[in-house]
Order: sequence, then structure tokens, then C-alpha cells
Amino acid sequence: MAEANWYVVHTYSGYENKVKANIEKTIENRHLEEEILEVRVPMQDVVEMKNGAKKTVQKKMFPGYVLINMVMNDDTWYVVRNTRGVTGFVGPGSKPVPLTEAEMKPLGIKTENVSIDFAEGDTIVVVAGAWKDTVGLVQRIDYGKQTATINVELFGRETPVEISFAEVRKLQ
Repeated sequence: MAEANWYVVHTYSGYENKVKANIEKTIENRHLEEEILEVRVPMQDVVEMKNGAKKTVQKKMFPGYVLINMVMNDDTWYVVRNTRGVTGFVGPGSKPVPLTEAEMKPLGIKTENVSIDFAEGDTIVVVAGAWKDTVGLVQRIDYGKQTATINVELFGRETPVEISFAEVRKLQ
């Protein structure tokens, strides 16, 4: 069986959730559970000020787009492409292009399980990147984005910095 990848589908603005529901219904009706694995409308928490009060609301990260984890073949392409509200796949011409690992990381979509040898409160050292040789205390761990937030001293102040798991090691 071919490998499933994440694809981006363009929709009419405001139809993202309807498209998601329609595709999920079609998956169920046509028994495509093995080929179309997941349909997602990426959301993010945004703090809004309303009547002087802060309120956290969910907003779409990419209005007009839906992400689909699927095995690309003629059947799945046809089902998605002919769903009401879908204008097409993102990619040159009619050929959909799957998202790369680097494009998926900021979306918080896990592609592989990573085990790390440190936890919140541990002291770690950065071994690569712009913060190489910096030592910091782990404040937060985000397994979805595969990052750790550490506090580093910058201009005499403690500043939180988000570092990839691949760039850090636990200080022994």
C-alpha cells in the first residue's frame, strides 16, 4: 500500500468545516477509512479584547484551506476534488504536492513519536543552531511541535526561547 501524506485543499472561504464534514461523510459512505486517514482544519488560540475583557477564542490558522492525510490515488483524488466547497488541491496544475516534514512542524502535526531524556525543570544545553552552547532550564515541552521552551539570559534578562528537540541535550 502507498504511503499516506498530508495535502492542502483549497476551499471557499468560510466553508472549511463544511468541507471537512462532507469529506468525512464520504469516507464513511465509500469505506475509504484506509485511504483517507484524517481531515483537519488547523486552529489556533487567539486572545481578543471585547468590552474591556480578554477572551480566548479559536481562529482558523489558514482560512480557505483544509489539511488531509491521505494516500493519493485516482479514487481519493476524485472524492476530495468533487466535494462541495472544494476548489482544488494546492500544487502546480492538477498535481497535488504533499507537505514536507519542515512545513508540517509549525502546524503541530506529529509525524513520528520522539522520546526525549529530559523533562520540565531539567537543565539542558543547546548543541546546535543560533543558541549553541547556551544552558537553560526547561519551562515547557511541546511534543506536537517537538520543541522545548527554555529561559536564557539575554541583555541581562530572562527570556523564553523555543528550541527544537534535535538541538538540545540534557546537562549531566
